[in-house]
Amino acid sequence: MEQVNPRLFEKVRKVDPKAPEEGLFAVMLANLDRLNPKKQADVLVGFWTNEIRVYTEKELTFCEPMDNVERFTLVSGVGCQSVELTRKDGSQTLLARADSRFQALMAQCVKRANFYLRHQSTDFSKMRKATSGTCPSCGKPYPRGSRTCPRCASKKKVMIRLCKLALPEKWYVIASVLLFFAVTGVSVITPWLNRILVDDYIGKSAENVFWWGFLGVILSMLAANLVRRVLSAFRGYFLTLAGNNLIVRLRNLVFEKIQQLSIGKISERTSGELMNRVGSDTRVIKNFLISQLPGILEQTMLLLAVGGILFFYDWRLALLILVPAPFVVIAFRLFWRFMRGMFHRRWELNSRSNAILHDIFSGIRVVKAYGMEKHEEERYEEISAKERDAQLRQERVWAVLMPLLHFIMGIGEYVLLYYVGRKMLDGQMTAGEMSQFSAYAGMIYAPLSALVNFPRHFMHMMTSVTRVYEILDEPLDLVSPADAEEKSLQGQIELSHVSFGYQDAEEVLHDINLQIRPGEFVGLVGKSGVGKSTLINLIMRMYDVDEGAILIDGVDIRELSQEQLRSQMGVVLQENFLFTGSVMQNIAYAKPSATPEEIIQAAKSAGAHEFIIRLPDGYNTYVGEKGHTLSGGERQRIAIARALLHNPKILILDEATASLDTETEKLIQDALQALSGGRTTIAIAHRLSTLRNATRLVVLDKGGIAEVGTHDELMEKGGIYYGLVMAQREMSRMEASAKT
Repeated sequence: MEQVNPRLFEKVRKVDPKAPEEGLFAVMLANLDRLNPKKQADVLVGFWTNEIRVYTEKELTFCEPMDNVERFTLVSGVGCQSVELTRKDGSQTLLARADSRFQALMAQCVKRANFYLRHQSTDFSKMRKATSGTCPSCGKPYPRGSRTCPRCASKKKVMIRLCKLALPEKWYVIASVLLFFAVTGVSVITPWLNRILVDDYIGKSAENVFWWGFLGVILSMLAANLVRRVLSAFRGYFLTLAGNNLIVRLRNLVFEKIQQLSIGKISERTSGELMNRVGSDTRVIKNFLISQLPGILEQTMLLLAVGGILFFYDWRLALLILVPAPFVVIAFRLFWRFMRGMFHRRWELNSRSNAILHDIFSGIRVVKAYGMEKHEEERYEEISAKERDAQLRQERVWAVLMPLLHFIMGIGEYVLLYYVGRKMLDGQMTAGEMSQFSAYAGMIYAPLSALVNFPRHFMHMMTSVTRVYEILDEPLDLVSPADAEEKSLQGQIELSHVSFGYQDAEEVLHDINLQIRPGEFVGLVGKSGVGKSTLINLIMRMYDVDEGAILIDGVDIRELSQEQLRSQMGVVLQENFLFTGSVMQNIAYAKPSATPEEIIQAAKSAGAHEFIIRLPDGYNTYVGEKGHTLSGGERQRIAIARALLHNPKILILDEATASLDTETEKLIQDALQALSGGRTTIAIAHRLSTLRNATRLVVLDKGGIAEVGTHDELMEKGGIYYGLVMAQREMSRMEASAKT
């Protein structure tokens, strides 16, 4: 039996020491009382092979034998979700309620429990691999859309990984470190030259001064300053090269990983969030590595060098000057977790505000069409106000903490003033020595002040690094075998006992069995929400099935590489996306090597050529973002041309003619019928009349296949399909009557 998270089992043991470990296959956490909707409570649900137990505030409040249960259901509410138990006699009981933070864990438990009810087995290897919804370290749920626990992320491990990523730039880094030493060495020479200037020249009368020596000291100080600045320039150049190369590599890694994620994983995050990871977060890391970190390293080396000199000169005074430093370190250690949480909260609010902006700008036509500009302004102002308040809370803490820490650090200056004053009054220190010693002491306080500000920049950077690695560490739920053989598909498709449900744990498809022969035209029919689009997404392997298998030419599609599979499929969706560029570039997207003649022929076959040549620049017309300069029907025809240019073995049409008028639809249907020879076609159509020529129609209902047959066969049967056709005919008659 697959074991549950050990931390979760420990939670079961704490609330019920006598609870058996044997047979426990799922543990679910919740934070709302299951009977009182206004009350919060610590709720734990244990799923054993023989029973279900619910503990509320460590008290057993419900128990049900597993043999009585028919199924478990996850029900989404407003701001929360609940798990319901349905018995074999039809009665229902609410097991648990929780807010959205617990959704992933609850969904996983429901899927496991339903799998056990169907198969009486806890061998969950037969299920699609689900990522645990809880942190293995603390046992608490991950944030929604995340598999990284912000409470347990190790900053040490994160920094080690970042350093390993920088290994290709090691020579730039080594050169920078050597230059840091050189700059530090030159910096500590200047106070020594200043002492010579004061004691040997400025403190003497004019007749006793050796003017060439005086000029030599001045020139030496000028040369030291020049050398220090030149070395700093080279150091900055090498660091900039290393930092920029590192960030470009990191940005490419994040973008590549996002590309590898499934549609399900990507949809857990908003587009604004993903753009933040690729752009804003990597920019924060870059600024830290190039702007803040070099200065900190230089100041740290200067602190060590000058500290060594001071200890050599007078170790007692050096200790007195450095006494405040440990208090600063302890203060930041105490405030670290609190401040890190504040930075994380601010990052989340910033990400949400960017996501709202992205949504508003992407749907600006809808916003204007409904006159919702004021509403969207208020929505953005609300999230901006929350971000502002989070920033203010953060700044208030720093406003109190930083002056206090600077005051503590400045105590050493008064110790130094007293010490130097006593020495000079007693005649034990010359003015030049005082100047040299004061300069060295000042070099101590400058690095300490910089180090006081360092944690603020470091925490900001750590938040971004953690979020970036959250993407990089996201487990892939669609994995292709490394040794996948190249295979030319013939188009035979078989679905064997396929079941699938999305993250909400409710199965959309259950035990689907279907065979599609090469070259066959199959239409998928059914009411909205029965799983038609889900089925074609599974065939394209946008998701992996929870149970069962999909085979093409007798090979499980999980054994084929995703690139190999999709390169031999053509897809026209209900809402097709056009990229910013020309009409020709959009059609050629599926086949970049296509000749102009091939592109034009595909456009003619899709019924797009006539309107394209009427555009201002024909095929070179710029269509704008998402093709907004074209009508819905024109965008659809370009998408169809793109799919036909691809010349796929399997053609998938998901409401491909939904945006077309009747005349254009007839032209495209004739073209598709002529082109469907030799390729397998699966089509979903809103208007059932467009599927009259399908070889077979597959009617889906309640997650399963209800009817299969030709149009005439299903009409004679008088079942679900017949009812859908008659309903559409009645609707058409009503529309015709309304027009007349």
